[in-house]
Amino acid sequence: MKSTVFMEPGKVAIENVDKPTLEADDDVIIHVVRTCVCGSDLWAYRGLEAKDKHSENTGHEAIGIVEEVGSAITTVVPGDFVIAPFTHGCGHCAACRAGFDGGCQNHTDNFSAGVQAEYIRYQHGEWALIKIPGQPADYSEDMLDSLLALADVMATGYHAARVANVKTGDTVVVVGDGAVGLCGVIAAQMRGAKRIIAMSRHEDRQKLATEFGATDIVADRGDDAVAKVMALTNNAGADAVLECVGTELSNDTAMKVARPGAIVGRVGLPHEPKMDMTNSFYSNTIIAGGPASVTTYDKQVLLKAVLDGDIHPGKVFTQAFTLDDIDDGYQAMTNRQAIKALIKVD
Repeated sequence: MKSTVFMEPGKVAIENVDKPTLEADDDVIIHVVRTCVCGSDLWAYRGLEAKDKHSENTGHEAIGIVEEVGSAITTVVPGDFVIAPFTHGCGHCAACRAGFDGGCQNHTDNFSAGVQAEYIRYQHGEWALIKIPGQPADYSEDMLDSLLALADVMATGYHAARVANVKTGDTVVVVGDGAVGLCGVIAAQMRGAKRIIAMSRHEDRQKLATEFGATDIVADRGDDAVAKVMALTNNAGADAVLECVGTELSNDTAMKVARPGAIVGRVGLPHEPKMDMTNSFYSNTIIAGGPASVTTYDKQVLLKAVLDGDIHPGKVFTQAFTLDDIDDGYQAMTNRQAIKALIKVD
């Protein structure tokens, strides 16, 4: 089968490898229909974090058809159309019961990798997989895009809004205009925010943020961005902040635009070496966040919202590529020609 391999910074390639097989009784083999490139995949691709040459791809988002199931699997059968979340919660540990399946306590291999391929072995699939009614042919391309977004970015944006306790009437700042940040705008709107300030310097992302519900756009960065937000909020700051990047600058900005007592929901994978907590102590800023509760959110609210046509997170996929051309997808995202690159497998 075809699988993407990380060759070196600036290059991924397709190689023929053995098709995965069941290795545990709760494994599921999935024939991938759609996958994509995540912003987190670009850290190694850009040479910003260490990764072994000629190693497994970090892709972790997919929808597909169940091909084979282990003996412990009772919730899906071959032929089912499923969302394969990047998280692999068990559904019954304390973390999962509390709605934090991104931190499942029963698995050490709780996250997907290597899914930019024709087939994947999805471990711990009993509770984590989400069945989609019907088959791929029953859906438009736009709907398939939105279903794919539920494997990570829409759920991650929603996680930021949930842990930040966004509620009706809030003023929310979204730091980051990638796919997760844009989905954070959708989530803030879903949860009733009256004002959503999106930080973005790129016209295409600004337009999509506005379409998704942003009421204001701040194109500045750093202290200038903080000043703009404070001016927009009569120097009060935001009731909730969604940090969707993970850099030192984005976290610093998020902390500074939050009003005293506000919650900063962090879902950007942290890349800063340290964080000074002194200022947040004196401002009573609450810091929350981590890996998204993908299965929980998809089952409780997001899948229905997509199927009902209430939200359209698939619009973050602004360019599509075949699996054979996946390096072009990486390049498009690296060069900011695409917000998120869709990869059509079958």
